[in-house]
Amino acid sequence: MPKEYRTIQEVAGPLMLVQGVENVSFDELAEIELVSGEKRRCRVLEIDGSNALVQLFESSAGINLASSKVRFLGRSMELGVSEDMLSRVFDGLGRPIDGGPEILPEKRLDINGLPMNPAARNYPQEFIQTGVSAIDGLNTLVRGQKLPIFSASGLPHAELAAQIARQAKVRGTSEPFAVVFAAMGITFEEANFFTESFRETGAIDRTVMFVNLANDPAVERISTPRMALTAAEYLAFEKDMHVLVILTDITNYADSLREVSAARKEVPGRRGYPGYMYTDLATLYERAGRKKGKPGSITMIPILTMPEDDKTHPIPDLTGYITEGQIILSRELYRQSIQPPIDVLPSLSRLKDKGIGEGKTRKDHANTMNQIFAAYARGKEAKELMVVLGEAALTDIDKLYAKFADAFEREYVSQGYHTDRDIEETLNLGWKLLSILPRTELKRIKDELLDQYYGNV
Repeated sequence: MPKEYRTIQEVAGPLMLVQGVENVSFDELAEIELVSGEKRRCRVLEIDGSNALVQLFESSAGINLASSKVRFLGRSMELGVSEDMLSRVFDGLGRPIDGGPEILPEKRLDINGLPMNPAARNYPQEFIQTGVSAIDGLNTLVRGQKLPIFSASGLPHAELAAQIARQAKVRGTSEPFAVVFAAMGITFEEANFFTESFRETGAIDRTVMFVNLANDPAVERISTPRMALTAAEYLAFEKDMHVLVILTDITNYADSLREVSAARKEVPGRRGYPGYMYTDLATLYERAGRKKGKPGSITMIPILTMPEDDKTHPIPDLTGYITEGQIILSRELYRQSIQPPIDVLPSLSRLKDKGIGEGKTRKDHANTMNQIFAAYARGKEAKELMVVLGEAALTDIDKLYAKFADAFEREYVSQGYHTDRDIEETLNLGWKLLSILPRTELKRIKDELLDQYYGNV
């Protein structure tokens, strides 16, 4: 039976100091019982001799220092896992909030997980089809990869996240595929949008959702992605599933980290975020990947809104260091009603070469991808020249490139949030657009591929 303490000295915001404790360890779970019998969960943040600094998961309102009791439970925070989690919705602490019954766990796992040994990692190389041309065709997602989406406030990252969660699949296999979706600090409307969107299309059947609302405690927000990744590790490495983890919004998570760090009076780093934010984000992102000898995998798409649209802000900056590329949403394309407004030129998937080509997508994929990038970049330049000097200053070939850039944005990138294109459709559309340009301009594509596809698709 856990020992009870009535030695709470002070409460400051989400923090509470308990004196005279014995055999208590860092990150241990505890519960506080109020006079009314109500119980609230908390965890140990710091141990100094016989003093324990404890962090509350719920509000500290109504705690009477003299008559409240604290019990230390002797274990860190755990999530009860089982395959019944699929099609269910949980809060940030792993409790069901969809009106369904409690999960009967097959086992209980520590939410902090175990870091994957780099030597035991398998290289990401299989193609994942998201059904979104700007990702599949140009910034391909590969199984086991971490590919973040850099968005900004007001841009439709929620719609894109829901679309990828609904449509993603590993092609050519009947291997089980699941989505673990974790939302941190979102509004009730957004939470409702995600659950309804998954229910309407039936995607909820293969999805585990963890939802932390904006009015939930900041401390709970810090545990939400860890709960989601624990569920993902169980499904991937014990049930041999391919799991896509979508985390939105990492900015809200980092802000909670800053809030708790400030409450602990830690020395702030860049822009007030704690100095250990890089390490903290890495402990989340590095839980994705593939293990040797295990058929399952975890692929991760973290979504973050860049404060003030600033790519150099600490959150996108550190995320860029840890992950393998980024998909960037553009406010300019959004204003032109291009949906999704993916800006393909600064976007990058560092592993795209590993997941494309014959046997994975199609043999013309790499060549056409390079050619489309080059043609779009030149078309954008031509359009800028046109703005400054007028159309008369452009050569005939420049006008064709400008026409290509417009058609590319309108037809290739802007496909809406309910169109699911397979990779053949995306590649054929690429050839259709490249046929706007004369064959002599397509210098990045082999002649044999031009003979086979140019003007024939």
